[in-house]
Amino acid sequence: SLRFLGVPYRYGGTSVRGFDCSGFVGHVFGLLNIKLPRSSREQALLGAHVDRDSLIPADLVFFKTGGSSRINHVGIYLGDNKFIHASSSKGITITSLSDKYYQKAYCGARRILGQ
Repeated sequence: SLRFLGVPYRYGGTSVRGFDCSGFVGHVFGLLNIKLPRSSREQALLGAHVDRDSLIPADLVFFKTGGSSRINHVGIYLGDNKFIHASSSKGITITSLSDKYYQKAYCGARRILGQ
């Protein structure tokens, strides 16, 4: 996932020309021959629930951003309390789960790999 740092954000994007959040996660998992649904809400239904204090790298972390009542953002946990995701303002970037915005918006995690 780190090789995509700096790729721009593109709504509906699923390629290195530009990613949105679920398109990025789907692309990275696709490189491992794991096909994920297109939307973050659908991705949140997969795998097994993971408590925040039990996260391991490659777990998917989900958010309800912008005051939404529904999941609308997803990233990939990297370890050390950080996740990689497609930010609409920064493109593919790494952010701390302790970031005030994402800490407030955090709504769960799922483990797709190694179940």
